[in-house]
Amino acid sequence: MTPRSPDTKPRVPFLSLVPDDDRHDVRAAIERVVASGWYILGPEVEAFESEFARAMGASHAVGVGTGTDAIALILRALGIGAGDEVITTPLSAAYTALAIMMAGARPVFADVDPARLTIDPDQVTRAIGPRTRAILPVHLYGQPADMTALQRIAAQHSLAMIEDCCQAHLATAEGRPVGTIGVAGAFSFYPTKNLGALGDGGAVVTNDPALAARIKRLRNGGQSDRYHHEEAGVNSRLDEIQAAILRARLPRLGAWTERRRVLAARYRRLLMDAPGVEVVPARDPGHVYHLFVVRVRDTGDQDNNPRSALQASLASSGIDTLIHYPVPIPRQPALAGAQPADCPVAVRACDEVLSLPLYPGLRDADVDMVAASVRSGSAALIRGPVRKD
Repeated sequence: MTPRSPDTKPRVPFLSLVPDDDRHDVRAAIERVVASGWYILGPEVEAFESEFARAMGASHAVGVGTGTDAIALILRALGIGAGDEVITTPLSAAYTALAIMMAGARPVFADVDPARLTIDPDQVTRAIGPRTRAILPVHLYGQPADMTALQRIAAQHSLAMIEDCCQAHLATAEGRPVGTIGVAGAFSFYPTKNLGALGDGGAVVTNDPALAARIKRLRNGGQSDRYHHEEAGVNSRLDEIQAAILRARLPRLGAWTERRRVLAARYRRLLMDAPGVEVVPARDPGHVYHLFVVRVRDTGDQDNNPRSALQASLASSGIDTLIHYPVPIPRQPALAGAQPADCPVAVRACDEVLSLPLYPGLRDADVDMVAASVRSGSAALIRGPVRKD
């Protein structure tokens, strides 16, 4: 992002994390926990687990420390670890692959669909080998992956299906709630998420009671009861204050999600024919728009990068933007030991994607201003600089 002077506030920030319509309920939730004196694995976590499971259409939810931990704990609970391979996407936050490595397994990357940008089922089929144990799709930007095709592949090859739903609270894939299609789903409550805490947090949802019970044990040091450790677990527990905050916000999630969809539809209409800019298509009406992403077509000219130029143009108009994600996971130095294959479709996408502001508190007028600035900025790029002879 183009730097801005410290005393200059953007006219349209990328995101607002200050409690707004929920501020009184959030404060009351915090005060309730403080008054109780119970901060870890107490009644707030138990109540939130029940409420979140119901909201996500699952039988069970287990609160954990982060969305990353949620993925790693699912893998461990399924017995997936050293010597095993898990196929996942190269286009996501790197934590998806890092969670696989935390469990002791090796991430194998299958390239993404050129339009949808979620993992390509055809590439998944090509990536399956003798050590493959699971498929881990990411519902990227809030858009569900092609779960029908992926389920068919998983069934044909007897592979576990684990869903990364960290950007997809309340999303559905062909009408089915994400997180309930595979054996389990991992959610994040990082503050920027559609349902965010005021700190870190995560959850696993599943319809398998035995799997839920084992994850509950693993998250708490492998304890069957206090001071009795049946197996080597970890310390990954959703705390009471975050659970209480999430309980206060969960009833609003449906309305917040609909607002995101309304704003996204407005962006789509206003950017329909913007020169040089392509909105990432919505392939499923269950999309929940954690992010609103466009592609600024790369010309290959290193001295004239259209995305950088458009981002700078928007910044000069007081509009914050971000890039999700600038580096494909297989090209991260942390993954070098996994010997990942290159994924050219994801590489190109990483050079072109740009995230525009979108959150429930954004005004229609803000979307109109951002869209107008995108259109004028992209048109100027296509026309090129005016010569002054």
